[in-house]
Amino acid sequence: MPADAALLATLAQRIGAAHVLTDPADMAPYLREERGLYHGQAPAVLRPGSTEEVAFVVESCARAGVPIVPQGGNTGLVGGQMPFGEVLVSLARLDRVRAVDPVDMTMTVEAGCILDTVHKAAEEVGCLFPLHIASQGSCRIGGNLSSNAGGTAVLRYGNAKDLVLGLEVVLADGRVWNGLKRLRKNNAGYDLKQLFLGTEGTLGLITAAVLKLFPQPAQRTTAFLAVSDPASALALLKRLRGEAGDALTTFELMAAFGVETVLTHMPGTVRPLTERYDWYVLAELSAPTRAFDLGALMEETLGAAMEAGEVLDAVIAASEAQAANLWRLREDMSEAQKHEGGSIKHDVSVPVSRVPEFLERALPACLAALPGLRPCPFGHVGDGNIHFNLSQPVGMEKAAFIGMWETFNRIVHDIVSDMDGSIAAEHGIGILKREELAHYADPVALDLMHRVKAALDPQGLLNPGKVLGVAR
Repeated sequence: MPADAALLATLAQRIGAAHVLTDPADMAPYLREERGLYHGQAPAVLRPGSTEEVAFVVESCARAGVPIVPQGGNTGLVGGQMPFGEVLVSLARLDRVRAVDPVDMTMTVEAGCILDTVHKAAEEVGCLFPLHIASQGSCRIGGNLSSNAGGTAVLRYGNAKDLVLGLEVVLADGRVWNGLKRLRKNNAGYDLKQLFLGTEGTLGLITAAVLKLFPQPAQRTTAFLAVSDPASALALLKRLRGEAGDALTTFELMAAFGVETVLTHMPGTVRPLTERYDWYVLAELSAPTRAFDLGALMEETLGAAMEAGEVLDAVIAASEAQAANLWRLREDMSEAQKHEGGSIKHDVSVPVSRVPEFLERALPACLAALPGLRPCPFGHVGDGNIHFNLSQPVGMEKAAFIGMWETFNRIVHDIVSDMDGSIAAEHGIGILKREELAHYADPVALDLMHRVKAALDPQGLLNPGKVLGVAR
Protein backbone atom coordinates (compact mmCIF):
# COMPACT_ATOMS: atom_id res chain seq x y z
CA MET A 1 0.00 0.00 0.00
CA PRO A 2 1.46 3.43 -0.93
CA ALA A 3 1.72 6.15 1.70
CA ASP A 4 -1.39 8.34 1.66
CA ALA A 5 -1.79 12.01 2.60
CA ALA A 6 -3.29 11.21 6.00
CA LEU A 7 -0.33 9.04 7.00
CA LEU A 8 2.18 11.64 5.84
CA ALA A 9 0.28 14.33 7.76
CA THR A 10 0.43 12.21 10.92
CA LEU A 11 4.14 11.66 10.47
CA ALA A 12 4.76 15.35 9.77
CA GLN A 13 2.99 16.28 12.99
CA ARG A 14 5.40 14.08 14.96
CA ILE A 15 8.76 14.53 13.21
CA GLY A 16 8.15 17.99 11.70
CA ALA A 17 6.85 18.97 8.29
CA ALA A 18 10.36 20.02 7.24
CA HIS A 19 11.43 16.40 7.60
CA VAL A 20 8.73 14.87 5.43
CA LEU A 21 10.05 15.47 1.93
CA THR A 22 7.76 15.02 -1.05
CA ASP A 23 9.11 17.52 -3.55
CA PRO A 24 11.10 15.67 -6.26
CA ALA A 25 13.98 18.15 -6.04
CA ASP A 26 14.27 17.68 -2.27
CA MET A 27 14.13 13.90 -2.57
CA ALA A 28 16.54 13.61 -5.50
CA PRO A 29 19.81 13.28 -3.47
CA TYR A 30 18.33 10.33 -1.59
CA LEU A 31 17.24 8.55 -4.76
CA ARG A 32 20.59 8.57 -6.60
CA GLU A 33 23.09 5.85 -5.78
CA GLU A 34 26.85 5.76 -6.19
CA ARG A 35 27.17 3.64 -9.32
CA GLY A 36 24.15 4.95 -11.20
CA LEU A 37 22.79 1.43 -11.63
CA TYR A 38 19.47 2.22 -9.96
CA HIS A 39 17.17 5.21 -9.86
CA GLY A 40 15.00 5.22 -6.77
CA GLN A 41 11.35 6.24 -6.52
CA ALA A 42 9.55 7.11 -3.30
CA PRO A 43 6.32 8.88 -2.32
CA ALA A 44 8.22 10.57 0.51
CA VAL A 45 11.55 10.77 2.29
CA LEU A 46 11.20 10.80 6.08
CA ARG A 47 13.95 12.21 8.29
CA PRO A 48 13.26 11.31 11.95
CA GLY A 49 15.62 12.85 14.48
CA SER A 50 15.57 10.38 17.36
CA THR A 51 15.05 6.73 18.15
CA GLU A 52 11.57 7.56 19.41
CA GLU A 53 10.71 9.26 16.15
CA VAL A 54 12.05 6.32 14.14
CA ALA A 55 9.88 4.00 16.23
CA PHE A 56 6.84 6.20 15.61
CA VAL A 57 7.49 6.20 11.86
CA VAL A 58 7.95 2.43 11.70
CA GLU A 59 4.91 1.69 13.86
CA SER A 60 2.71 4.09 11.86
CA CYS A 61 3.81 2.59 8.55
CA ALA A 62 3.33 -0.94 9.90
CA ARG A 63 -0.23 -0.15 10.97
CA ALA A 64 -0.94 1.26 7.51
CA GLY A 65 0.80 -1.62 5.72
CA VAL A 66 3.25 0.81 4.10
CA PRO A 67 6.73 -0.59 3.26
CA ILE A 68 9.87 1.38 4.14
CA VAL A 69 13.51 1.42 3.06
CA PRO A 70 16.11 2.63 5.59
CA GLN A 71 19.06 4.67 4.38
CA GLY A 72 22.25 5.89 6.01
CA GLY A 73 24.82 7.80 3.97
CA ASN A 74 23.60 6.45 0.62
CA THR A 75 27.04 5.07 -0.22
CA GLY A 76 26.00 1.42 -0.64
CA LEU A 77 27.21 -0.37 -3.75
CA VAL A 78 24.53 -3.04 -4.23
CA GLY A 79 21.35 -0.92 -4.20
CA GLY A 80 20.20 -1.99 -0.75
CA GLN A 81 19.47 1.62 0.22
CA MET A 82 17.31 2.39 -2.83
CA PRO A 83 13.48 2.56 -2.64
CA PHE A 84 11.36 1.39 -5.55
CA GLY A 85 8.03 2.88 -4.54
CA GLU A 86 8.47 2.46 -0.78
CA VAL A 87 8.79 5.28 1.75
CA LEU A 88 12.45 6.07 2.39
CA VAL A 89 13.52 6.58 6.01
CA SER A 90 16.79 8.49 6.27
CA LEU A 91 18.65 8.05 9.56
CA ALA A 92 21.06 10.92 8.84
CA ARG A 93 19.67 13.13 11.63
CA LEU A 94 20.48 10.53 14.29
CA ASP A 95 24.07 11.72 14.41
CA ARG A 96 25.02 12.08 18.06
CA VAL A 97 27.99 10.51 19.81
CA ARG A 98 26.20 9.55 23.01
CA ALA A 99 29.20 8.45 25.08
CA VAL A 100 32.90 7.65 24.84
CA ASP A 101 34.56 5.63 27.58
CA PRO A 102 38.35 5.12 27.28
CA VAL A 103 38.33 2.79 30.30
CA ASP A 104 35.67 0.46 28.93
CA MET A 105 37.19 1.14 25.49
CA THR A 106 33.72 1.72 24.06
CA MET A 107 31.81 4.40 22.19
CA THR A 108 28.04 4.65 21.93
CA VAL A 109 26.93 6.36 18.73
CA GLU A 110 23.74 6.88 16.80
CA ALA A 111 23.25 5.31 13.40
CA GLY A 112 23.58 8.55 11.47
CA CYS A 113 27.09 9.36 12.68
CA ILE A 114 29.47 9.78 9.77
CA LEU A 115 32.32 7.28 10.04
CA ASP A 116 34.94 10.03 10.06
CA THR A 117 33.15 11.60 13.04
CA VAL A 118 33.43 8.28 14.87
CA HIS A 119 37.15 8.16 14.10
CA LYS A 120 37.72 11.69 15.43
CA ALA A 121 35.71 11.09 18.61
CA ALA A 122 37.85 8.04 19.33
CA GLU A 123 41.06 9.94 18.62
CA GLU A 124 40.07 12.70 21.05
CA VAL A 125 40.38 10.24 23.94
CA GLY A 126 43.52 8.57 22.59
CA CYS A 127 41.70 5.59 21.10
CA LEU A 128 41.15 4.03 17.69
CA PHE A 129 38.04 2.85 15.88
CA PRO A 130 39.63 0.76 13.14
CA LEU A 131 36.93 0.55 10.45
CA HIS A 132 38.41 2.40 7.45
CA ILE A 133 36.75 2.46 4.02
CA ALA A 134 37.01 4.77 1.03
CA SER A 135 33.65 6.48 1.69
CA GLN A 136 34.33 7.23 5.37
CA GLY A 137 33.81 10.97 4.85
CA SER A 138 30.15 10.43 3.91
CA CYS A 139 29.05 6.93 4.92
CA ARG A 140 27.24 6.51 8.24
CA ILE A 141 27.87 3.94 10.92
CA GLY A 142 24.37 2.47 10.80
CA GLY A 143 24.83 1.59 7.15
CA ASN A 144 28.31 0.23 7.86
CA LEU A 145 26.88 -2.12 10.46
CA SER A 146 23.82 -3.05 8.40
CA SER A 147 26.07 -4.09 5.52
CA ASN A 148 28.89 -5.48 7.71
CA ALA A 149 31.47 -3.26 6.01
CA GLY A 150 35.01 -4.57 5.79
CA GLY A 151 37.73 -2.15 4.75
CA THR A 152 41.48 -2.16 4.81
CA ALA A 153 42.10 -3.23 8.43
CA VAL A 154 40.02 -6.44 8.54
CA LEU A 155 43.25 -8.44 8.65
CA ARG A 156 43.97 -7.02 12.13
CA TYR A 157 40.60 -5.96 13.57
CA GLY A 158 37.87 -7.84 11.71
CA ASN A 159 34.72 -6.74 9.87
CA ALA A 160 32.18 -4.24 11.19
CA LYS A 161 30.22 -6.91 13.10
CA ASP A 162 33.42 -7.78 14.99
CA LEU A 163 33.59 -4.20 16.26
CA VAL A 164 30.17 -4.10 17.94
CA LEU A 165 29.23 -4.91 21.54
CA GLY A 166 25.61 -3.80 21.55
CA LEU A 167 22.80 -2.40 19.43
CA GLU A 168 19.61 -0.39 19.69
CA VAL A 169 17.12 -1.51 17.03
CA VAL A 170 13.64 -0.48 15.98
CA LEU A 171 11.75 -3.65 15.11
CA ALA A 172 9.22 -4.08 12.31
CA ASP A 173 6.26 -3.36 14.60
CA GLY A 174 7.83 -0.19 16.02
CA ARG A 175 9.05 -1.66 19.28
CA VAL A 176 12.57 -0.67 20.37
CA TRP A 177 15.04 -3.33 21.45
CA ASN A 178 17.62 -1.73 23.73
CA GLY A 179 20.65 -3.97 23.56
CA LEU A 180 23.20 -1.22 24.20
CA LYS A 181 25.38 -3.20 26.56
CA ARG A 182 29.08 -2.42 26.90
CA LEU A 183 29.99 -5.92 27.96
CA ARG A 184 32.90 -7.90 26.55
CA LYS A 185 31.36 -11.10 27.91
CA ASN A 186 27.63 -11.78 27.74
CA ASN A 187 26.23 -15.27 27.25
CA ALA A 188 22.74 -14.51 28.58
CA GLY A 189 20.70 -16.12 25.85
CA TYR A 190 20.89 -15.60 22.11
CA ASP A 191 23.26 -12.97 20.72
CA LEU A 192 20.43 -10.94 19.21
CA LYS A 193 22.62 -8.22 17.71
CA GLN A 194 23.84 -10.70 15.10
CA LEU A 195 20.32 -10.77 13.65
CA PHE A 196 20.70 -7.16 12.54
CA LEU A 197 24.39 -6.85 11.66
CA GLY A 198 24.91 -7.41 7.94
CA THR A 199 21.20 -7.91 7.18
CA GLU A 200 20.78 -4.60 5.33
CA GLY A 201 17.78 -3.26 7.23
CA THR A 202 15.56 -6.19 6.26
CA LEU A 203 14.99 -7.34 9.87
CA GLY A 204 15.10 -4.07 11.82
CA LEU A 205 16.46 -0.52 11.78
CA ILE A 206 19.68 0.00 13.73
CA THR A 207 19.41 3.35 15.54
CA ALA A 208 22.48 3.20 17.81
CA ALA A 209 25.44 0.97 18.61
CA VAL A 210 28.12 0.37 21.21
CA LEU A 211 31.41 0.13 19.34
CA LYS A 212 34.69 -1.41 20.44
CA LEU A 213 37.66 0.92 20.70
CA PHE A 214 41.34 0.01 20.60
CA PRO A 215 44.61 1.68 21.65
CA GLN A 216 45.77 4.31 19.20
CA PRO A 217 48.87 3.15 17.29
CA ALA A 218 52.06 4.67 18.65
CA GLN A 219 53.90 3.87 15.45
CA ARG A 220 53.04 2.89 11.91
CA THR A 221 55.12 2.00 8.86
CA THR A 222 53.82 1.73 5.31
CA ALA A 223 55.48 0.08 2.32
CA PHE A 224 54.64 -0.09 -1.37
CA LEU A 225 56.06 -3.19 -3.01
CA ALA A 226 56.38 -4.78 -6.43
CA VAL A 227 55.86 -8.53 -6.69
CA SER A 228 56.06 -10.82 -9.69
CA ASP A 229 52.66 -12.48 -9.20
CA PRO A 230 49.91 -13.17 -6.62
CA ALA A 231 51.70 -16.33 -5.44
CA SER A 232 54.71 -14.20 -4.48
CA ALA A 233 52.36 -11.82 -2.69
CA LEU A 234 50.96 -14.73 -0.68
CA ALA A 235 54.48 -15.84 0.28
CA LEU A 236 55.23 -12.29 1.39
CA LEU A 237 52.02 -12.20 3.43
CA LYS A 238 53.05 -15.36 5.24
CA ARG A 239 56.51 -13.93 5.92
CA LEU A 240 55.21 -10.58 7.24
CA ARG A 241 52.61 -12.24 9.42
CA GLY A 242 55.23 -14.59 10.83
CA GLU A 243 57.59 -11.74 11.69
CA ALA A 244 55.12 -9.03 12.72
CA GLY A 245 52.15 -10.99 14.06
CA ASP A 246 49.17 -8.75 14.84
CA ALA A 247 51.21 -5.70 13.90
CA LEU A 248 50.40 -6.56 10.27
CA THR A 249 47.36 -4.34 9.82
CA THR A 250 46.98 -4.07 6.06
CA PHE A 251 47.98 -6.19 3.08
CA GLU A 252 46.47 -5.01 -0.22
CA LEU A 253 47.13 -6.49 -3.67
CA MET A 254 46.82 -4.37 -6.82
CA ALA A 255 47.25 -5.18 -10.50
CA ALA A 256 49.29 -2.84 -12.69
CA PHE A 257 46.27 -1.60 -14.66
CA GLY A 258 44.61 -0.24 -11.53
CA VAL A 259 47.70 1.57 -10.29
CA GLU A 260 48.37 3.09 -13.72
CA THR A 261 44.74 4.24 -13.88
CA VAL A 262 45.13 6.09 -10.58
CA LEU A 263 48.39 7.69 -11.69
CA THR A 264 46.80 8.78 -14.98
CA HIS A 265 43.52 10.20 -13.72
CA MET A 266 43.94 11.28 -10.10
CA PRO A 267 45.73 14.64 -9.71
CA GLY A 268 48.58 14.76 -7.24
CA THR A 269 49.36 11.05 -7.26
CA VAL A 270 53.04 10.12 -7.57
CA ARG A 271 54.67 7.02 -9.02
CA PRO A 272 56.44 5.43 -6.03
CA LEU A 273 58.76 3.07 -7.92
CA THR A 274 60.93 3.94 -10.92
CA GLU A 275 60.05 0.86 -12.95
CA ARG A 276 56.62 -0.52 -13.80
CA TYR A 277 55.61 -3.98 -12.62
CA ASP A 278 52.65 -6.33 -13.11
CA TRP A 279 51.60 -6.57 -9.45
CA TYR A 280 51.93 -4.43 -6.36
CA VAL A 281 51.31 -4.75 -2.62
CA LEU A 282 50.53 -2.06 -0.07
CA ALA A 283 51.49 -3.34 3.37
CA GLU A 284 51.25 -1.57 6.70
CA LEU A 285 52.45 -2.44 10.19
CA SER A 286 51.13 -0.65 13.27
CA ALA A 287 51.48 -1.09 17.02
CA PRO A 288 50.24 0.69 20.16
CA THR A 289 53.71 0.49 21.70
CA ARG A 290 57.25 1.62 20.94
CA ALA A 291 58.76 -1.40 22.64
CA PHE A 292 60.16 -2.45 19.28
CA ASP A 293 60.96 -0.57 16.06
CA LEU A 294 58.40 -1.33 13.33
CA GLY A 295 60.45 0.48 10.70
CA ALA A 296 63.45 -1.71 11.35
CA LEU A 297 61.25 -4.81 11.39
CA MET A 298 59.76 -3.87 8.02
CA GLU A 299 63.16 -3.20 6.48
CA GLU A 300 64.63 -6.45 7.76
CA THR A 301 61.64 -8.53 6.66
CA LEU A 302 61.49 -6.98 3.19
CA GLY A 303 65.23 -7.48 2.79
CA ALA A 304 64.80 -11.19 3.41
CA ALA A 305 61.80 -11.24 1.07
CA MET A 306 63.85 -9.64 -1.72
CA GLU A 307 66.59 -12.21 -1.26
CA ALA A 308 63.96 -14.94 -1.52
CA GLY A 309 62.56 -13.43 -4.72
CA GLU A 310 59.19 -12.58 -3.17
CA VAL A 311 59.69 -8.81 -3.64
CA LEU A 312 61.11 -7.18 -6.76
CA ASP A 313 61.24 -3.57 -5.58
CA ALA A 314 60.09 -1.59 -2.55
CA VAL A 315 59.72 1.80 -0.97
CA ILE A 316 59.01 2.42 2.71
CA ALA A 317 57.29 5.70 3.55
CA ALA A 318 59.64 8.12 5.29
CA SER A 319 56.86 10.43 6.52
CA GLU A 320 53.13 10.54 7.10
CA ALA A 321 52.75 12.58 3.91
CA GLN A 322 54.54 9.93 1.87
CA ALA A 323 52.44 7.21 3.49
CA ALA A 324 49.29 9.14 2.55
CA ASN A 325 50.51 9.30 -1.06
CA LEU A 326 51.06 5.55 -1.10
CA TRP A 327 47.58 4.98 0.31
CA ARG A 328 46.05 7.10 -2.46
CA LEU A 329 47.22 4.55 -5.02
CA ARG A 330 44.90 2.04 -3.36
CA GLU A 331 42.05 4.22 -2.07
CA ASP A 332 41.52 6.17 -5.32
CA MET A 333 41.34 3.06 -7.50
CA SER A 334 37.56 2.78 -7.72
CA GLU A 335 37.19 6.46 -8.51
CA ALA A 336 39.95 6.33 -11.13
CA GLN A 337 38.25 3.44 -12.88
CA LYS A 338 35.29 5.65 -13.73
CA HIS A 339 37.53 7.50 -16.19
CA GLU A 340 38.11 4.30 -18.17
CA GLY A 341 34.47 3.81 -19.15
CA GLY A 342 32.14 1.07 -17.97
CA SER A 343 33.16 -1.17 -15.12
CA ILE A 344 31.65 -4.51 -14.12
CA LYS A 345 32.45 -5.12 -10.47
CA HIS A 346 32.66 -8.26 -8.37
CA ASP A 347 33.17 -8.21 -4.61
CA VAL A 348 34.21 -11.79 -3.87
CA SER A 349 36.22 -13.76 -1.37
CA VAL A 350 37.98 -17.12 -1.34
CA PRO A 351 40.19 -18.77 1.27
CA VAL A 352 43.36 -16.69 1.55
CA SER A 353 45.51 -19.60 0.44
CA ARG A 354 43.53 -19.83 -2.82
CA VAL A 355 43.68 -16.19 -3.93
CA PRO A 356 46.41 -16.87 -6.52
CA GLU A 357 44.43 -19.83 -7.87
CA PHE A 358 41.28 -17.71 -8.16
CA LEU A 359 43.13 -15.07 -10.18
CA GLU A 360 44.83 -17.71 -12.34
CA ARG A 361 41.40 -19.10 -13.24
CA ALA A 362 39.25 -15.97 -13.42
CA LEU A 363 41.55 -13.69 -15.41
CA PRO A 364 41.97 -15.91 -18.51
CA ALA A 365 38.32 -17.01 -18.38
CA CYS A 366 37.11 -13.40 -18.55
CA LEU A 367 39.62 -12.43 -21.23
CA ALA A 368 38.50 -15.38 -23.33
CA ALA A 369 34.89 -14.19 -23.05
CA LEU A 370 35.79 -10.69 -24.23
CA PRO A 371 39.17 -10.03 -25.89
CA GLY A 372 40.46 -6.55 -25.10
CA LEU A 373 38.88 -6.58 -21.65
CA ARG A 374 40.96 -4.73 -19.05
CA PRO A 375 40.81 -6.54 -15.69
CA CYS A 376 41.40 -4.49 -12.55
CA PRO A 377 41.64 -6.90 -9.62
CA PHE A 378 42.62 -5.41 -6.29
CA GLY A 379 41.76 -5.70 -2.64
CA HIS A 380 42.27 -7.10 0.78
CA VAL A 381 44.16 -10.24 -0.12
CA GLY A 382 45.17 -10.61 3.52
CA ASP A 383 41.58 -11.62 4.30
CA GLY A 384 40.79 -13.26 0.95
CA ASN A 385 38.59 -10.44 -0.41
CA ILE A 386 39.28 -9.46 -4.01
CA HIS A 387 37.45 -6.69 -5.84
CA PHE A 388 37.49 -8.32 -9.25
CA ASN A 389 36.60 -5.34 -11.41
CA LEU A 390 36.55 -5.40 -15.20
CA SER A 391 36.97 -2.27 -17.33
CA GLN A 392 35.53 -2.17 -20.82
CA PRO A 393 37.73 -2.68 -23.88
CA VAL A 394 38.92 0.54 -25.48
CA GLY A 395 36.42 1.66 -28.10
CA MET A 396 33.56 -0.57 -26.94
CA GLU A 397 30.19 1.04 -26.21
CA LYS A 398 29.64 1.33 -22.48
CA ALA A 399 26.02 0.14 -22.65
CA ALA A 400 26.99 -2.95 -24.61
CA PHE A 401 29.69 -3.76 -22.09
CA ILE A 402 27.45 -3.27 -19.05
CA GLY A 403 24.96 -5.54 -20.80
CA MET A 404 27.46 -8.37 -20.27
CA TRP A 405 27.30 -8.09 -16.47
CA GLU A 406 25.37 -11.35 -16.10
CA THR A 407 27.79 -13.15 -18.41
CA PHE A 408 30.75 -12.17 -16.26
CA ASN A 409 28.81 -12.86 -13.06
CA ARG A 410 28.40 -16.43 -14.15
CA ILE A 411 32.07 -16.82 -15.06
CA VAL A 412 33.42 -15.25 -11.88
CA HIS A 413 30.82 -16.51 -9.44
CA ASP A 414 31.00 -20.07 -10.75
CA ILE A 415 34.73 -20.08 -10.03
CA VAL A 416 34.20 -18.53 -6.60
CA SER A 417 31.51 -21.09 -5.75
CA ASP A 418 33.72 -23.94 -6.91
CA MET A 419 36.44 -22.66 -4.58
CA ASP A 420 34.15 -22.54 -1.54
CA GLY A 421 34.15 -18.74 -1.62
CA SER A 422 31.54 -15.99 -1.33
CA ILE A 423 29.91 -13.88 -4.04
CA ALA A 424 29.47 -11.01 -1.55
CA ALA A 425 32.54 -10.41 0.57
CA GLU A 426 31.86 -7.01 2.11
CA HIS A 427 29.34 -4.97 0.08
CA GLY A 428 26.30 -7.12 0.82
CA ILE A 429 23.56 -8.48 -1.41
CA GLY A 430 21.06 -5.62 -1.76
CA ILE A 431 19.22 -5.95 -5.04
CA LEU A 432 22.29 -6.27 -7.27
CA LYS A 433 23.13 -9.80 -6.07
CA ARG A 434 19.71 -11.00 -4.97
CA GLU A 435 19.33 -13.50 -7.80
CA GLU A 436 22.95 -14.55 -7.41
CA LEU A 437 22.34 -15.41 -3.77
CA ALA A 438 19.29 -17.46 -4.73
CA HIS A 439 21.39 -19.24 -7.38
CA TYR A 440 24.42 -20.09 -5.24
CA ALA A 441 23.30 -20.28 -1.61
CA ASP A 442 22.70 -23.60 0.10
CA PRO A 443 18.95 -24.34 -0.02
CA VAL A 444 18.84 -25.01 3.71
CA ALA A 445 20.55 -21.70 4.39
CA LEU A 446 18.04 -19.88 2.18
CA ASP A 447 15.16 -21.56 3.96
CA LEU A 448 16.53 -20.47 7.33
CA MET A 449 16.95 -16.90 6.08
CA HIS A 450 13.35 -16.79 4.90
CA ARG A 451 12.17 -18.16 8.24
CA VAL A 452 14.08 -15.48 10.16
CA LYS A 453 12.67 -12.79 7.87
CA ALA A 454 9.12 -14.07 8.36
CA ALA A 455 9.55 -14.19 12.13
CA LEU A 456 10.92 -10.66 12.53
CA ASP A 457 9.09 -8.93 9.67
CA PRO A 458 5.88 -10.92 9.10
CA GLN A 459 4.34 -8.23 6.88
CA GLY A 460 7.47 -7.99 4.74
CA LEU A 461 7.58 -4.19 5.08
CA LEU A 462 11.27 -3.67 5.94
CA ASN A 463 13.40 -3.07 2.85
CA PRO A 464 11.25 -5.40 0.75
CA GLY A 465 12.84 -7.10 -2.24
CA LYS A 466 16.37 -6.76 -0.87
CA VAL A 467 18.68 -9.68 -0.07
CA LEU A 468 16.02 -12.42 -0.29
CA GLY A 469 13.42 -10.98 -2.63
CA VAL A 470 9.80 -12.00 -2.19
CA ALA A 471 8.72 -14.14 0.73
CA ARG A 472 8.20 -17.86 0.15
